[in-house]
Amino acid sequence: MSKMKINPEIEKGWKTAMNIDFKSSYFTHLKFFLLQEKQKHLVFPHGFDIFNAYNYTPFDKVKIIIIGQDPYHSYETIDNETIPHAHGLCFSVPRKAKKIPPSLKNIFKEIKQDLGYDIPSHGNLSLWAKQGVLLLNATLTVRVHEAGSHQKKGWETFTDSTIKRLSEEKNGLIFLLWGKFAQNKESLIDTEKHFILKAAHPSPFSAHNGFFGCKHFSKTNEILGNNGQEKIDWEIK
Repeated sequence: MSKMKINPEIEKGWKTAMNIDFKSSYFTHLKFFLLQEKQKHLVFPHGFDIFNAYNYTPFDKVKIIIIGQDPYHSYETIDNETIPHAHGLCFSVPRKAKKIPPSLKNIFKEIKQDLGYDIPSHGNLSLWAKQGVLLLNATLTVRVHEAGSHQKKGWETFTDSTIKRLSEEKNGLIFLLWGKFAQNKESLIDTEKHFILKAAHPSPFSAHNGFFGCKHFSKTNEILGNNGQEKIDWEIK
């Protein structure tokens, strides 16, 4: 296992930033675990989508970070094609997916209330990612129909390192921490250098406890504007 080749398909800025992690023993163990899992189980997202958060949002383009917990573990079958809901961006689903998850529906409701944009017909958030919104799940893979099945295998170490690296090497980032899990990541962030906006999780179980009405989308754009940065177009078309 020590000789296993680690050469992920990931944007070059991220590959440089995370080089120490890719060379670490924990990442070797993580890759070995994933290879074993894929021999026995269906794993989401597809391998080419695992690092989409990093590939859609290059290291030097990151302006905003939204932190999720686990990839979606469900899928749809459309025209005999398996469409995983997980595609490497937290809260997002592929454009082909016909079902929009409840938390994402609530995110769209808050955007409509905050900015007036119509609720879209699909749930693909890649337009945000391409504008500098890092849509980062703490765990990047999952076994089909088994929520949390790939937690504590190494991914959290990798994504915690991601947050630390961003905090250390950049200034003026905006972290949107929704729910207790995401808010626990605040300890990884230099709050003297960066902006942190907190709210309840958009899940139907908690959205009415402070997510609805948080106005994080307009507040984020206000911060960007005050710092001379281009605002995010939050409208999903």
